[in-house]
Amino acid sequence: MNNTPEPTATPLLEARDLHKVYHLNSRRLEVLRGISLSVSRGGFLAIRGASGAGKSTLLHLLAGLDHPDQGEVLFDGQRITGMPNAFLSRWRNEKVGFVFQAYHLLPELTALENVCVPARIARRPLAAAAHAARELLTQVGLGERMDHLPSELSGGEQQRVAIARALVNDPAIILADEPTGNLDSQTGGEIIDLLFDLRVRKGLALIIATHDGRVAHRAPQVLHLVDGQILDPGPVIARELED
Repeated sequence: MNNTPEPTATPLLEARDLHKVYHLNSRRLEVLRGISLSVSRGGFLAIRGASGAGKSTLLHLLAGLDHPDQGEVLFDGQRITGMPNAFLSRWRNEKVGFVFQAYHLLPELTALENVCVPARIARRPLAAAAHAARELLTQVGLGERMDHLPSELSGGEQQRVAIARALVNDPAIILADEPTGNLDSQTGGEIIDLLFDLRVRKGLALIIATHDGRVAHRAPQVLHLVDGQILDPGPVIARELED
């Protein structure tokens, strides 16, 4: 009998013992205190917690937008923490789609032009970038709104543009920071349905930070953050959902 254990697949994104401290004047604020998690390809994890629990800080560390004071982040087995900013910028552009609560669309650009921005940063030809952007805007239900400026779009429409922008370079993972926080419950539900549908169709890993229990309830794995710590200690592993 062969008792050799089956090899374990390398997680797509892994965090090990993350700590983050901010100093406000003479005050020392421990935002994260030893967070570990692992997300597989196609996995789905919800990070739930009240405002100030550390959800946004954790997402920023996972995306390399900020640096931990202790611990490390790995992507596909490669250590991301401590890499030069130029490397991190290129890695985010190619592998990570980030969806912000406040959309962060460029006000002077149309919906189509906003979606094209990451593709142009990646030096994709303009025609190819525009084609990909048109396809994505159609998929998110904005086929008739491509030439509108953000000021001419509703909050839900702006978030759809932001999601299309996050997807334009075919990332392996989407990190969404309170993507429904500025939306009414019906529109927010539509945005979550859209993210779930896109995740399944495109085989993306998805991490959503949310305070909304209805969103977290739909995730196979939920990380509860309280005062910078996981409520139930131990590593959290998000695996791929079965179809």
